Amino acid sequence: MMAVLKRWALLVGLIALAGCTGLPEDIEPVTGFESDRYLGTWYEIARLGHSFERGLTNVRAEYSRNEDGSIKVINRGYNAEEGKWEEADGRAVFVEDENTGHLKVSFFGPFYASYVVFELDKEAYSHAYVTGYNRDYLWFLSRTPEVSEKAIEAFKDRAGAEGFDLEELIIVDQSRSQ
Repeated sequence: MMAVLKRWALLVGLIALAGCTGLPEDIEPVTGFESDRYLGTWYEIARLGHSFERGLTNVRAEYSRNEDGSIKVINRGYNAEEGKWEEADGRAVFVEDENTGHLKVSFFGPFYASYVVFELDKEAYSHAYVTGYNRDYLWFLSRTPEVSEKAIEAFKDRAGAEGFDLEELIIVDQSRSQ
């Protein structure tokens, strides 16, 4: 009986982990995604708040290609309370294929979470809207540390139309250089 319970616990755990790499209902990742054009530096313009980014300003992500073809992720932000920069290194792989903006990213060993690009300026790759496996996660990324108010409003309009709760939206201070 104990062996059966252990197997069920393992199965439930695996299902729970798989759910973290899924898609939010009715959100579709972009297609025609060109991973090599997505590489480089992206600045976080806005986000929904989470404990892993609490108090961070000047947040940016740097994406590059690992030798094995996966994507190296370096997230960096300034913690004003502690007076220091914080950094997290991760690895991302495509869930389906490299033409679909649905990746899974890991910062903690075998545990992955969804990274879903659901809006992308495909001409210049200048901005992207990203979510996780559910609507609790939302980011507006840009190639520049500042964007126009019009760009922020367009982001809010699209995110609101997609069902994201923007009450807790944080506009990220990008005024500190480094």
